[in-house]
Amino acid sequence: MSGAFSGWTEQAFELLLRLEGAPSREAREKVRKDRERLVRQPMIALLNDVADADRAYEDFSVWGFRKDPWWWQHQAAEIRIARNVRIGLRFDLDGLRIKGGWDYPDPGQIPLFRTAVAAQESGPELVRAVEALEARGYEITGDVMQRVPRGHDAGHPRAAFLRHRSVSAARPLGGDCAQHTAALVDSVLVAAEELAPLLSWLARHVTVPSPCRPVT
Repeated sequence: MSGAFSGWTEQAFELLLRLEGAPSREAREKVRKDRERLVRQPMIALLNDVADADRAYEDFSVWGFRKDPWWWQHQAAEIRIARNVRIGLRFDLDGLRIKGGWDYPDPGQIPLFRTAVAAQESGPELVRAVEALEARGYEITGDVMQRVPRGHDAGHPRAAFLRHRSVSAARPLGGDCAQHTAALVDSVLVAAEELAPLLSWLARHVTVPSPCRPVT
């Protein structure tokens, strides 16, 4: 499907506008075919073009329809990098948004994360990766504890990161006009490279890396 993505049309935005609020099941089903064609299929085309440009991003999924209206109002997708380390994409009335990081962790991953954060050999690298993303306008989020976990010094220089049980960085992609063009493919690839230091750190220290993307 090389070159298949050409952006989301005005009709896609008009359809999502019709799905705002709490549309009934009947109203959702009435536009199912149009939503598939106008909203979901372009996301598949976008990720196929991204994978064609860089095979590291071949392992992706594009969500289908679910019972909750939210899934009809937002088209979500993800590119898997390693276990629970991923790049997420979401298209809705606000346009396309990208988020990369580690979430919904397996229980054993959290101690691995804290050990790597605390270590002088690996912790500062995470700080640099996050600070670089913040400087580029990324919003840093995660499941954060109120206090530093037991077994770690509350005065640790990376105490703020020790409180994290997940961490992600997100930002919108492209302006209003870009949503209607193939330029979003390049926007995704640029953002993926910006996220790479964070994702690579997580893949090395939190979980076993995916074979589709070598860890550097």
